[in-house]
Amino acid sequence: MKKKEKRDSFKSSWGFILACIGSAVGMGNIWMFSTRVSLYGGGAFLIPYFIFVILIGFTGVIGEMSFGRAVKSGPIDAFSAACRTKGEGKTKIGAMLGGIPVLGSLAMGIGYTVVMGWILRYMVGSFTGATLNHGSVEEFGGAFGSMASAFGNNAWQIAALVIGIMILMLGVGSGIEKANKLLMPVFFFLFVILGAYVMFQSGAADGYRYIFRIDMKALANPKTWIFALGQAFFSLSVAGSGTLIYGSYLSDEEDIPKSAARVALFDTMAAMLASLVIIPAMATTGAQLNQGGPGLLFIFLPSLIKSMPGGRIICIIFFVAVFFAGLTSLINLYETPIATVQEKFGLNRKIACGIVGTFSAIISVLIQGIVSDWMDVLSIYICPLGAGLAGIMFFWVLGKDYVSEQVNKGREKKFTDAFYVICKYIYVPVCFLVLILGAVLGGIG
Repeated sequence: MKKKEKRDSFKSSWGFILACIGSAVGMGNIWMFSTRVSLYGGGAFLIPYFIFVILIGFTGVIGEMSFGRAVKSGPIDAFSAACRTKGEGKTKIGAMLGGIPVLGSLAMGIGYTVVMGWILRYMVGSFTGATLNHGSVEEFGGAFGSMASAFGNNAWQIAALVIGIMILMLGVGSGIEKANKLLMPVFFFLFVILGAYVMFQSGAADGYRYIFRIDMKALANPKTWIFALGQAFFSLSVAGSGTLIYGSYLSDEEDIPKSAARVALFDTMAAMLASLVIIPAMATTGAQLNQGGPGLLFIFLPSLIKSMPGGRIICIIFFVAVFFAGLTSLINLYETPIATVQEKFGLNRKIACGIVGTFSAIISVLIQGIVSDWMDVLSIYICPLGAGLAGIMFFWVLGKDYVSEQVNKGREKKFTDAFYVICKYIYVPVCFLVLILGAVLGGIG
C-alpha cells in the first residue's frame, strides 16, 4: 500500500464557494425548477421554496461543510470518527453507514454521466446544426428516444466522463477550483444573455406574469409545499457526501455560515435565471410548461428554439451553459468516491481517478436504457438518507459543544445558539420526512 499524499485543499474562499455553487447548480435547477414553478402556482411555489432554501442552507449546508472540515476526510472516516466517541467498537458501524453516501454519490455520478453524454451531444450538435435538424416536436422526440435508448450514446457519455475525470485528476486547487472559477461565471453570464434576449420577444411578459403570480389555491395545497421542500433539499446538494467532502478541504479560517449563505443565494439565482429564460420562452409560443425532466430539455426546448429568431445562436449559448452547469455537478459527484479510494487505499489521485472513471464508464454504458429509474431511486432514497445520517452523526452523536466549536471556527462573531436546536430537532427529522414523502409520492427531488 502506498503512502498517502498530502491532502489537497482549496486555494481561496471564493474558489470553495464557486465549487459548492457548481455542485448545487445542475439539471434540477434547469429542467425541474422551471416546471414546478409553472405547475404549482408561480409565486405560490416560490414562497415555500425560498423558505425551505433558507432553512436548509442555514442548517444542512452549514452542518455538512463544518462536519467535513472538522474531520478532514470523506463520509466513511467522518462517520467513523463520530461513532468513535461512543466506543472503539462503534467505528465499524460508522464506516458502514458512511459508505451509504459514498456509494450514493458514485451511483448518482454514473447516472449523471449518461445525462452529460446527452448534453455533450446536443451541445456539439448546436454548433454543427444537428441539434435543430428536425421538423416537428415528434421528430425531436424520436431523435432523443433513439439517443436515450440502451447503448444509444456510448461514445458521447464516455467523452463527457473523460472531460470530468481529467479535471479531477488535476486535484482540488488546480482542477476543481479552477474549473468552477471559469465554468460558473460563464454559466451565469450566458443565462443572463438568454434572459435578456427572451425579454424582448413578443409574449414574454405573459411568462413573467405566470412566474410571479400567486395562486392562493396552490399556496394552500400541501403538495405545493411538499414539492418545494423536495426541490430546495436536492437543489442545495445536501446528501452527506459532496458538500461534506468539499468542506474537508477547507482551512480553519473559513467562515462557513457566510459561505453557506452565498452558496444558497447563488444556487437560487441560478434556478430563477433558468425559469426566467424557459417559462417566458415557452410563453412566446403560447405553450404551457407542462413537461419536465429530460423531455423539456431535449425535445420541447430545441423545437421551440428552432422557431425563434436567431435560433442557431440561442441553441449554442443554451447548451454550452447547460453543459457547464452539468459538468460542475458531475465533478462534485465523483469527488467523494475518488477521495474515498485515495484515503482508504493510499493511492495517488490520478490512479484513484482512473479506477473510479473506468468502473463508472462501464456501468454508465450498461444503464443507459434505465437511467431515469436509476436516478429516481437514488434521489428518492439514497440522497435524503445520506443527509439524514450525516445530520445524526454531527448533531446527535457528536453533540452541541462539538458542533458549536466547529461551526464557529473562522468567525469573528459567534453564530446563533439557535442553530444547534433547529438542526437537531427540525432539520434532521426533515431529512427523513423527505425520504418518506419521496417514497410515497414517487420522487420529489
